[in-house]
Amino acid sequence: MRAPISSGDIHLGGKIAIVTGGSRGIGAGIAAMLLEAGAEVAICGRSAPEVLPQGGGKTARFWPCDVRDAGAVAEFVASVGKAFGRIDILVNNAGGAPASDAATVSPRFHEKIVALNLMAPIHMAQAVHSWMVRNEGGGSIVNIASVSGTRPSPGTAVYGAAKAGLLGLTRSLAAEWGPTVRVNAIVVGLVDSGGDALPYGTAAAQEAIAASLPLKRLGVPADIAAATLYLSSPMAAYVSGAVLEVHGGGERPLFLDLVAQHSGG
Repeated sequence: MRAPISSGDIHLGGKIAIVTGGSRGIGAGIAAMLLEAGAEVAICGRSAPEVLPQGGGKTARFWPCDVRDAGAVAEFVASVGKAFGRIDILVNNAGGAPASDAATVSPRFHEKIVALNLMAPIHMAQAVHSWMVRNEGGGSIVNIASVSGTRPSPGTAVYGAAKAGLLGLTRSLAAEWGPTVRVNAIVVGLVDSGGDALPYGTAAAQEAIAASLPLKRLGVPADIAAATLYLSSPMAAYVSGAVLEVHGGGERPLFLDLVAQHSGG
């Protein structure tokens, strides 16, 4: 059995963090680990969660906000800054997309996917920038990207394109906003984010996918949270414009299975 992942020796006491989409799944895991490390955490979403993330004896605070709306984002960030007096960390986690046929889905659908997965992080980063530059230690932005942005993503083509754009945004903002604000990204692999729904169809399919990865398991929210904690901490003081792949070693290339299949191996 794997040992539980915790904040360990990283301490973020006195730091204020925003985690978009922080009420469930990976976002909730990130919020809980930042709390455990001593940070105060603000999360946002379109509706309040039944249970707020907790850690280190503290509870995250929730604000309603549609991160696709630049005006709503500006109001949310201003409210967080006013409530806590500063903003040190932003985790752009909100995102996702249902499967769709790129040839027939409506243009409006594609616009919403780009708005959530690319424009929302832009709005959030722009809104927190003025707060972070006031801090003696600057600030840290972590963009939660996806393997869908680094390889073909059939069925979620525009989502993959938006996440690829997020990686480009990460590198550009790191170059433009350094040295005061560090900007990094995490490429998230295949993750079981918890809950009743199986993320990849059936239990058998999930087990087969896990077995195909070099680390022989799917990721869990705590894996992504630990990477986020590192990038948000002083331990990553010289890390900016980086793309950290948290994917269990990566997906097995299809051609290897085809070679084995047709060679009798």
